[in-house]
Amino acid sequence: MAGKFCITRGKDGKDYFVLKAGNGEVILQSQGYSSASGCENGIESVRANAGDESKFECREAKDGRTYFVLKANNGQEIGRSQMYKTDSGCKNGMASVAKNAADAAVVDER
Repeated sequence: MAGKFCITRGKDGKDYFVLKAGNGEVILQSQGYSSASGCENGIESVRANAGDESKFECREAKDGRTYFVLKANNGQEIGRSQMYKTDSGCKNGMASVAKNAADAAVVDER
């Protein structure tokens, strides 16, 4: 089962997307976008950058868990992951984004 990008509108009126793996698990979530076109551009940026390992950055949260961010060419954060208990879990999450983003369908749930 292929991954998918789901677009939603938050209580703040902004549009957000999440990338879900084939099993439905959220593997990347976006910032809020003030326009639908900005959100769609964010999805295209994930597609363009997810195949480049150098665009991922693993980080450590204050509680010791790890997470990753995906950055665009300009260094701006496109999306971030959930928290992981282990570095290997974080790396598996990055690989899942790379695997799922390229051909993921876009589902508008606004």
